[in-house]
Amino acid sequence: MLSSLGRPHLVVRLPGDEGDHHRAPVTGSGTTAVGPLMVAVQETKDGWAWSVVNTTDAPLAVTSVSLTWDAGPAGETPRFFRNGYQSWSRTGVAVLGVDTDPSRAMGAPSLVRGMHHADATVAAEGVLRSEMVTVLDLGVGDDLRLIGFLGGTEHDGTIRASLTDDRHVTLSAEAFFGGAVLAPAEERPLHVVTVVDGPRGSAPELLESWAARVGKAGMARTGAAFQVGWCSWYHYFHDISEDALRANLALAGDWPFEVFQLDDGYQADIGDWLRTNERFPSSLDALADDIEAAGVTPGIWLAPFLVGPDSEVATAHPDWIAPHTSGKPLIGMVNPGWGGQVHTLDTTIPEVLAHIEGVAAHLVDAGFPYLKLDFTYAPSMDGMFADPSRTPAQRVRAGMEAVRRGAGKKAFLLGCGLPLGVGVGIVDGMRIGADVAPWWEVQHDQWNPPGYLEVEPATRNAWVNTLTRAFMHRRLWLNDPDCVMLRTAETRMGPDAARAWALAVGASGGMALVSDDLALLGDGARELLDEVVCLGRIADDAARAGAAPRCDDLMSSAAPRLLSAGTVHLVGDPDDATAVVTRSS
Repeated sequence: MLSSLGRPHLVVRLPGDEGDHHRAPVTGSGTTAVGPLMVAVQETKDGWAWSVVNTTDAPLAVTSVSLTWDAGPAGETPRFFRNGYQSWSRTGVAVLGVDTDPSRAMGAPSLVRGMHHADATVAAEGVLRSEMVTVLDLGVGDDLRLIGFLGGTEHDGTIRASLTDDRHVTLSAEAFFGGAVLAPAEERPLHVVTVVDGPRGSAPELLESWAARVGKAGMARTGAAFQVGWCSWYHYFHDISEDALRANLALAGDWPFEVFQLDDGYQADIGDWLRTNERFPSSLDALADDIEAAGVTPGIWLAPFLVGPDSEVATAHPDWIAPHTSGKPLIGMVNPGWGGQVHTLDTTIPEVLAHIEGVAAHLVDAGFPYLKLDFTYAPSMDGMFADPSRTPAQRVRAGMEAVRRGAGKKAFLLGCGLPLGVGVGIVDGMRIGADVAPWWEVQHDQWNPPGYLEVEPATRNAWVNTLTRAFMHRRLWLNDPDCVMLRTAETRMGPDAARAWALAVGASGGMALVSDDLALLGDGARELLDEVVCLGRIADDAARAGAAPRCDDLMSSAAPRLLSAGTVHLVGDPDDATAVVTRSS
């Protein structure tokens, strides 16, 4: 490890602080009093190891604790790699002093801020932030610097950067507690912060090495087979029916599918995952039996931490719903397809965790060993939870661990909308970008939240994250870039755009799922999928052998164009939705 930043300062934020943060330099002994906390900091071979102790005789709520450095003078275009908070959050390079944090957009919705940042508050002027890891290019000299947390299960880790008036870069690594309460004299270890320097052009290698370290420490589940399958969502959306599902199942034998996944739209209500609605007269057990009889693995979607206000779960157990600070139920999502607002389960309540575990166990016992887990950020939202000592990351992790206990070690869990650090060691696959859609750019007739256009469903948004998060594949989980879009009818994407996206999925080595009505697809669609699967297996084999897919223009463009994995090389242009793939010997 090359740590050239020198000794940091410490900053402690408590709830209600507005600029009056507690600050102190790290002392020679490594133990420093910062406001009501004692913070121990030690530089080790792994990075900066640190812990905090509540020195008061009363419970103490803590917002965050940060290591802060002067990272040195910046050139004209200092670049900062921004890793998004959860699956759909935008990831890519930004320029300090030019770009702004999306939370600062006029009218940026608080619910969206809560979904896409560990800290839902509006970022300070001039501050850019990245979750869990960043690469910094000061724009002077020949070196890059990676700063990253080596875990994310006990608290979130946010890296913030800004320019001072004399154009020095201030850099901080923030352990985000989100108001979690420390008992008197309680000590909490924090995730190690690593700082590694490398030559310009080495950003992909730095990120690959960091991901490998995090994966090893977190016992990442990276051994699942390459995934090829079908999903109901992007053709039928909420309107999927048993008849439509069975019609596609009858055609699936002509396709190279190994997984056949029923998505959102089957359930009686959000939260009532074990009961089907009137469009599904068969039981889940019968559906799973028939899918398995067709020679494919049954998969099913659920949002395990959300409940509709009129669901059986919410009606029977209103005390399981976390309240907002206003006293009203904590909103986890607003979705017109679900009837509007849905609420968040309190994953600090043991009975809630037992319920979640039981649902997962029932679904697997019914014959669904593949679970797609969506909107899993929900317990991280600001609210009043039964156990105030738990950080937002710990609340999400507890829920995910309950799912894994219920599903068992052999089940394939796909995380979606999941804070990335929480998922390591729990999920087998992870969505790493925004939803695709039957269009390339965000459309004028879809929701366009100010500041967050780049997280909305659009294939271009998925493209960007597929390239910028390629380094995570087979180090933290199997990357899920989201579904290929093969159809030429009932879509706003032309054939060049559909092919560009399909080639990006293949070159990434990630999961390859189709989400079209198979009756609409002809020979050309099958040929394209065969090409995707062939490319994907080559790229995935390279990742298994240790060569992660690599985005070579990661730090030079907000819309990257290059991706290589083994002998597969993608060159694309997201601005005109085209791509080509070449193979080297």
